[in-house]
Amino acid sequence: MHRVDNLQYSSWSEDIFRQMREGGVDAVHATIAYHETFREMVARIEEWNHRFERFPELIFPGLDGDDVRRAKWEGRTAIFFGFQNPSPIEDDIGLVEVCHTLGVRFMQLSYNNQSLLATGCYEAEDAGITRMGRQVIREMNRVGMVIDMSHSAERSTLEAIEISERPIAITHANPAFWHPALRNKSDRVLTALAQSGGMLGFSLYPHHLKGKSHCTLESFCEMVARTAETMGPERIGIGSDLCQNQPDSVVEWMRTGRWSKDTDYGEGSASDAGFPPMPEWFKDNRDFGNIEAGLRATGLSDAEVAGIMGENWLAFYDKSFERLS
Repeated sequence: MHRVDNLQYSSWSEDIFRQMREGGVDAVHATIAYHETFREMVARIEEWNHRFERFPELIFPGLDGDDVRRAKWEGRTAIFFGFQNPSPIEDDIGLVEVCHTLGVRFMQLSYNNQSLLATGCYEAEDAGITRMGRQVIREMNRVGMVIDMSHSAERSTLEAIEISERPIAITHANPAFWHPALRNKSDRVLTALAQSGGMLGFSLYPHHLKGKSHCTLESFCEMVARTAETMGPERIGIGSDLCQNQPDSVVEWMRTGRWSKDTDYGEGSASDAGFPPMPEWFKDNRDFGNIEAGLRATGLSDAEVAGIMGENWLAFYDKSFERLS
């Protein structure tokens, strides 16, 4: 069984990479940009190249599904690059292909705000996919970059599913039926996502869990099992949204970037400004075994649990990263 976590943004270190190995995590989709320009994003890739050079026994850059298999065979972790905002392509559609060439495999069409491509989930009005957004979706489909709508608003997400000729992903969000949050997705979105062959990654970010930091393992796994009944167990996986060892200033960068002089508290208040404590049963990458055990306790089959822990994402990688022309 392969273990895949389809979203992390930690303060990367040798300790974290060793925890990935202790937890048997074969692949991680790592955010390398929020509000960065193209050149700033390239600097993030330079930082990752330095890590790959320093810790070759632990990590290497992932480009396709075979790299996940290679990682498991070699006892390493494949790192797949992604953007949580389309900022790095600026207003230049040609940069989609350039970013893919540099190793980027996922890009959100919007973060919490309106972008040049789509509407974020914090906006009052959702205008849907823009003219540029339609063109970028087509280009992402062509080169093999996955459309991610984790932070996007409902109309934009539904239109992305409809417009894209390849299945999209919601890499890190939860069902709204389990816990209401602006980022969590409606039944309508989840149904459309499943019917189109897309994937949902369940988030461990406490503000999007029932009970927040006090969410129990049983509650989380019941949410997963309930979603498997509606979407199908082959359409779901893990996208933990783990932000391990990050300072609270990083939360401000995520939410505020350079677009506002005010602190954006998102769905919460000033007391929610920093990172909330993680649930006690999922502190870091060593705790993926707890999720696996919890899923088995819900009555899901061994094959279904294996799919959710990573095999479903691996199958999605195999189909999604292939260049079409």
